[in-house]
Amino acid sequence: MGQLSLGELAVYRARLRGCLLGGAIGDALGHPVEGLTMPAIEARYGATGVTGPVPDGEGVTGRISEETQLTLFTAEGWLAGYARAAARGISGAETAMVHDAYQCWQDTQDHTGPPPRDGLRHRMGRLREERWLYARRGAGAATSSGLRERHTPMPWIPVDGTPGPVNAGSKGCGAVVRSAPFGFTGNDPGASFELAARCAQITHGHPTGYYAAGAFAAMISHLLDGESVAAAVLLSMELLAGYPGHEETTAALRKAVDLARTGLATPAKVESLGAGWIAEEALAIGVYAALARTEYRKDRTPVESAFLVAVNHSGDSDSTGSVCGNLLGAHYGDVLLPAHWLRQIEGRAVIAALADDFAAEVHPGERRPWINY
Repeated sequence: MGQLSLGELAVYRARLRGCLLGGAIGDALGHPVEGLTMPAIEARYGATGVTGPVPDGEGVTGRISEETQLTLFTAEGWLAGYARAAARGISGAETAMVHDAYQCWQDTQDHTGPPPRDGLRHRMGRLREERWLYARRGAGAATSSGLRERHTPMPWIPVDGTPGPVNAGSKGCGAVVRSAPFGFTGNDPGASFELAARCAQITHGHPTGYYAAGAFAAMISHLLDGESVAAAVLLSMELLAGYPGHEETTAALRKAVDLARTGLATPAKVESLGAGWIAEEALAIGVYAALARTEYRKDRTPVESAFLVAVNHSGDSDSTGSVCGNLLGAHYGDVLLPAHWLRQIEGRAVIAALADDFAAEVHPGERRPWINY
């Protein structure tokens, strides 16, 4: 990415903040209703479902789940890899450093607080010191089992439609929902796609699983370049079409794009795309919610309405809310995120600071991150 003007730099930083904070909002909105049927959501919260953040099963509002946890560790690991490559002028260790970050996240699931470093390479960075991240919020089986295999990722895991080396049959949504940060660095969208797809294979080896992650990262890259959401989706689909075995992922995205053109969004339309438990469905629902038209309301902005479309359905509401929020935030920046919702989000200051550190590493300007990534 070339030198940015002050105005362009401000927009870039706002979009990185928006992406991470928007994902956290969608995650927190959907987490309390994850797995409930739409009739059950309506019975509990009214005819239109949830209309803003609601308490979880323990009575706490605004908690994030593993979707945001893993997205933050993706950002920290990829930032470390980016900084290393920039400092040394060589690349190739990025996948391993993201893998280390995921191992650090696994520590947060296995311990009640930061464990001793004990000379372990993965116990680095700032996030491991954040005690609020030491909470189990429902990690998928493939993510946990994949990380426990301790497989050492190769720098150039193929992205060619063949099954990956870990959980070769898994295409759960756990890989796609954590992949937005791979679009952050101003690489061309193809490079973002490839890196996200390789890092998805750390835990999810099904081609649809890693292609969905790659397409999502490419969308974020296009959004940071100033494309509309619709253009970012279509351009990423064109990129995806060049890979063998892309058809399942492409079909899900095509259905979402076509459905968004059919009138006002409804839960029934969302559910026609699936439940969001698997990669292509989670991505398709997030895309649909970001694109679909919603009813005009004086008490709700279009951005708020899109978030609510993403979470009010029978399925994996925090995953689909997170994907939608990443897309909306990367497009609009943090300024248009609903402030009255954002104030309730767990860890929002740390999330914003991580986004700012990423922006400052890619475009130093007058400030360098205080953390040695």
